[in-house]
Amino acid sequence: MMLLKLDNVQKVYKDFTLRCSMKVEEGYITGLIGANGAGKSTTFKAILGLIKADGGNVEVFGKRLDDFSAADKEDLGIVLSESSFSGMFTVSDAAAIMGKMYRRFDQKVFFDKCAQYGLPLNKPIKDFSTGMNAKFKLLTAMSHGAKLLILDEPTLGLDSVVRSELLDEMRRYMEEEGRAILISSHISSDLEGLCDDLYFIQNGEIMFHEDTDVILSDYALLKVSRKQYEELDKRYIDYQKEEAFGYTLLTKEKQFYLDNYREVALEKGNIDDVLLMMAKGKKTEGLK
Repeated sequence: MMLLKLDNVQKVYKDFTLRCSMKVEEGYITGLIGANGAGKSTTFKAILGLIKADGGNVEVFGKRLDDFSAADKEDLGIVLSESSFSGMFTVSDAAAIMGKMYRRFDQKVFFDKCAQYGLPLNKPIKDFSTGMNAKFKLLTAMSHGAKLLILDEPTLGLDSVVRSELLDEMRRYMEEEGRAILISSHISSDLEGLCDDLYFIQNGEIMFHEDTDVILSDYALLKVSRKQYEELDKRYIDYQKEEAFGYTLLTKEKQFYLDNYREVALEKGNIDDVLLMMAKGKKTEGLK
């Protein structure tokens, strides 16, 4: 079942234009990755109706946002970088509000999770560190049994140990059927180990969408001399970048080059490699 669908959603600013199509399916953790300013937060705001799109359609749970009921909104758990409870509130204050807003809010589980991650119940949120605030916002989003979590940079400001713990929380959250997560991050290693599929956004446009397993199994970088480049079958080369030694090439047909060009240096691709080549390399459609 499709829980989220964006169909050519557009938002035009003076110096930036968003053009975005993507989907999030039930049972999937979908990642949106890109540099700061690439359009991740703008996309999330368009999904949630926090900005008015200039074109295209957003559907959540098969409904337009204008048709959302209060019950539908309870099925969303949200983390946005600039949003939270008032800094004067404590965790206990926030829990009291959540209990009135959400029928499925479980205060005991929420307090237990807060204790697990060292969040004091009676300290004003304004006095939380960056890491504490990030943990609080994520635990709040996960506290009321939402079907779809929309998480904009939820691990920002956390050290690697706490990031790993919270990523494990997301995995446990997905053990219940009927759920999905859309998460953005510029920390590609987080998404590589978490997400089922990835979208890459650059300058407001989706440049790439692929299953994470396919990226890790089928993509590769070829390092070739200029002579090797001239002799290479380039039908399956997607991007290229000229180097001092010759060329770095990106392919999603790793096995073809392993089988036919054993003398060529080939490195298994990871998400950073793929995205860097797409951002800095030249697209090679039509090369022979």
